[in-house]
Amino acid sequence: MRVASLFSGIGGFELGLAKAGFETVMMCENDDLARSVLHCHFPGVPVRKDVKAIKRLPRCDIITAGWPCQDLSQAGKTAGLAGLRSSLISEVFRLVEGTKSRPEFILLENVAFSLHLHRGAALKYITSKFEELGYKWAYRVLDSRQFGVPQRRRRVFVLGSRTIDPQEILFRGVNQSSEDERVEPEMFGFYWTEGNTGLGWSPEAVPPLKGGSALSIPSPPAIWNRRTQEFQTPGISDAERMQGFPVDWTAVGVLKDEKKRGRWKLVGNAVSVPVVEWIGRGIAEARASAIEIGIGKPFTGAASAAYGERGKTPLFFRFRHEGPDAPDIESLRDFELADASRLSVRAAKGFLSRIEKSSLKTDPKFIPDLRRFVS
Repeated sequence: MRVASLFSGIGGFELGLAKAGFETVMMCENDDLARSVLHCHFPGVPVRKDVKAIKRLPRCDIITAGWPCQDLSQAGKTAGLAGLRSSLISEVFRLVEGTKSRPEFILLENVAFSLHLHRGAALKYITSKFEELGYKWAYRVLDSRQFGVPQRRRRVFVLGSRTIDPQEILFRGVNQSSEDERVEPEMFGFYWTEGNTGLGWSPEAVPPLKGGSALSIPSPPAIWNRRTQEFQTPGISDAERMQGFPVDWTAVGVLKDEKKRGRWKLVGNAVSVPVVEWIGRGIAEARASAIEIGIGKPFTGAASAAYGERGKTPLFFRFRHEGPDAPDIESLRDFELADASRLSVRAAKGFLSRIEKSSLKTDPKFIPDLRRFVS
């Protein structure tokens, strides 16, 4: 199957779908550094710079787009689809409308907060466009940690299909029970740049990797080892692996020599490879045979998943499980950090002063260990 990838990032969609047997025939990416990574790993595939300048799509079976999240993120300006960057999703539908032979699938990804921002206006817009274009649709929140990487990264994936029921693909595994930690957590990820209202506290995982702070300064999470009482920050090659990329995926061209700032931005904004691979394999299986899924009763509250098609009332669901039918949960204790460094005392002191004044809950030993670390 042929893929046209819009808002490609550094190739999370493309690499994940390649692992599922797909071929990428076109990409589009505005960031110069990201394009250099794409050219390196996908030689011969054209990479367009401006999605607005694309007049028509090549022949393809699936369009993918991890469209800009800055206006939808809880950490951003929350302008929604009225924002300059997140409104670019409309370009996807413009291109589909202008295509005579429309692709069978459209796969979109964005932050889970988009489900709630402005009462889910972004998802309502997207699903209404799907129906206008003749696509059935489904969306579901998926957490990268359920797919074999030690990163809690909840993202909403929206899948549209012209002929195949997309819930057959996205809703696989919804009847799994959420697996609790089998042993007491030993390592905890958190954001040392926070501490007033949140810190991304994540037992045996890091919180969602991000491209940087509001000032575009790299801000890798910290990791507290309760057993050794140490505080570390993962390196860029660790972060690449936490997104499912091979080590040094972003170490190409000028990125080989410059400071890690550019690479952190790219990795933090990427789509998790193993999640996309799982969806891709589901698409391939669904095309080969019909799949029946027992999904339980619709849920009318704050939904984490939904399904709909033109002429029918959408069904909304709240699934406790945010992973595949065969979860592969990796813990930080089993993830060998390759280039981690000690958290700076200065950073730790600043974080300590903030969290001591806050009402945020952590492990009882966390703050005493942090005081010991900075003393």
